[in-house]
Amino acid sequence: MSEPLLQVEDLVTAFQTDGGLIKAVDGVSWSVEKGKTLGIVGESGCGKSVTAFSINRLLPQPHGRILSGRILFEGRDLAGLSNDQLRKVRGREIGMIFQEPMTALNPVHTIGKQLVEAVLLHEKIPSQMAVAKVIEMLKRVRIPSPENRIHEYPHQLSGGMRQRVMIAMALIHKPKLLIADEPTTALDVTVQAQILELIADLQQEMGMSVVLITHDLGVIAETCDEVAVMYAGRIVERAAVNDLFSHPRHAYTQGLLDSIPRLDTKPKTRLKAIPGSVPSIEHHQPGCRFAPRSNRPHESRHLLERPPYVEIVPHHWVEHCPVCVP
Repeated sequence: MSEPLLQVEDLVTAFQTDGGLIKAVDGVSWSVEKGKTLGIVGESGCGKSVTAFSINRLLPQPHGRILSGRILFEGRDLAGLSNDQLRKVRGREIGMIFQEPMTALNPVHTIGKQLVEAVLLHEKIPSQMAVAKVIEMLKRVRIPSPENRIHEYPHQLSGGMRQRVMIAMALIHKPKLLIADEPTTALDVTVQAQILELIADLQQEMGMSVVLITHDLGVIAETCDEVAVMYAGRIVERAAVNDLFSHPRHAYTQGLLDSIPRLDTKPKTRLKAIPGSVPSIEHHQPGCRFAPRSNRPHESRHLLERPPYVEIVPHHWVEHCPVCVP
């Protein structure tokens, strides 16, 4: 395997609250190779987006901060860069598509002005050249009549068009890494497929790596090379997509896969669901966090002692709790 483009090692991210310091991401480790796609999947509230914001150091201030761990991008630890150094990386070498384009785009400025600003932030070129570059990028993300669209405001565009604008903004500098935080949220199925196809085409054209954050295992199966399953602030399983779908080891991964509708299921059969819900961040157990939801017998020590994160078979990692990984 080649050297990873991005390597996250034992990342711990926390927020200062009235009740004290609370860890939202607790000792997360994963990597993504050059030109490959890593999918991060899990239920809402498990820490996927906080992990993405930690990489770019976009955590809400002054409450959010990285407590420990390393974020190695081409050998540089992003967690240790100054704000000025990080600005040269953010947007230029690492692009990001945010979850909700309507709130990510400024409603009082045209999309053209916002895209030109993104260009001029990293390139000292005349405004006319920046506009031409924006129009060309909008063409590449398949926005019709980009010469006219640059004068429109976000509210004048459909959800799919706004998401294409966000993709154009993230990729206009041809970054080495794209972080896509649920890029198809709130889009209908047809537009969702178009957006995913667009990202895949641009990835192949530019040779960039992608970290795709989603709660949709179908999207993971179609687009990713490797997948990390996240639960309650931790990675509970990580493997190649085919390996994970055919041989899931952790009880949580098995529960996610069992909840997917199947074509061979008898009509009107009730879908399987994982009992309970993701524990609140204030009530995370120090030990195995999925054991209480697994419906399997467990002892108090399983909730007090953190399971080791081990390579159970080559290139297949799992949080090895005896309750969830018998």
